[in-house]
Amino acid sequence: MERLATALGTATMATARAEAVLADQANQLRAREAEVLKLVGHALSNTEIATRLNVSEATVKTHLNRAMAKLNLGSRAQMVALAYESGLVTPGGGDGR
Repeated sequence: MERLATALGTATMATARAEAVLADQANQLRAREAEVLKLVGHALSNTEIATRLNVSEATVKTHLNRAMAKLNLGSRAQMVALAYESGLVTPGGGDGR
């Protein structure tokens, strides 16, 4: 029982550290980059994001590329994962539309 409590405590601490790192990473983004990240997390395409934000697709791609570089991400799938892990997007939290 003691080992289980220790393991749970360690897991909780690791989760807290991971959440702090994710929050710090998200704070590196400009407001528009974070907004685009959130919309990517809601599975919107670049075209849908551009329409929603009233910008060109090229602008959306620029925001995506800058966010990916700042967060050291290599794919859109990693962006979606980060959006959920950081709490920017929550399951069942709407479709972003």
